[in-house]
Amino acid sequence: MGQVAFDTQEFVETLENAGIAKEHARAISLAVRKSHEVADVATKADIVELKHEIAEVNRNVADVRKDMEHRFEKVESHMEALTDKLLIKVTKVIICCVGLGSTIVTLIIKFL
Repeated sequence: MGQVAFDTQEFVETLENAGIAKEHARAISLAVRKSHEVADVATKADIVELKHEIAEVNRNVADVRKDMEHRFEKVESHMEALTDKLLIKVTKVIICCVGLGSTIVTLIIKFL
């Protein structure tokens, strides 16, 4: 954050010109300067910079979202392909079991 410029000499002179005693003007100037030293004030430039940083973060988030959507689509597509392969294999196993079962039944009937 930026510091606010504060001219203590000019401030003292302004107070003196307004009729405040020199020692009082210096004390007031010192107090005001110290308050400015600890003040954390954002300048217009700070705010503009922060807005640019926020815009960049928003762009990065949008890029990450697009990337994640693409990756999720790939995973879903891969899962669909695996599901199809698994369904084909399970169907083959069922057909083999039915064929083996009917063969066993046929052999049992033949030998009885």
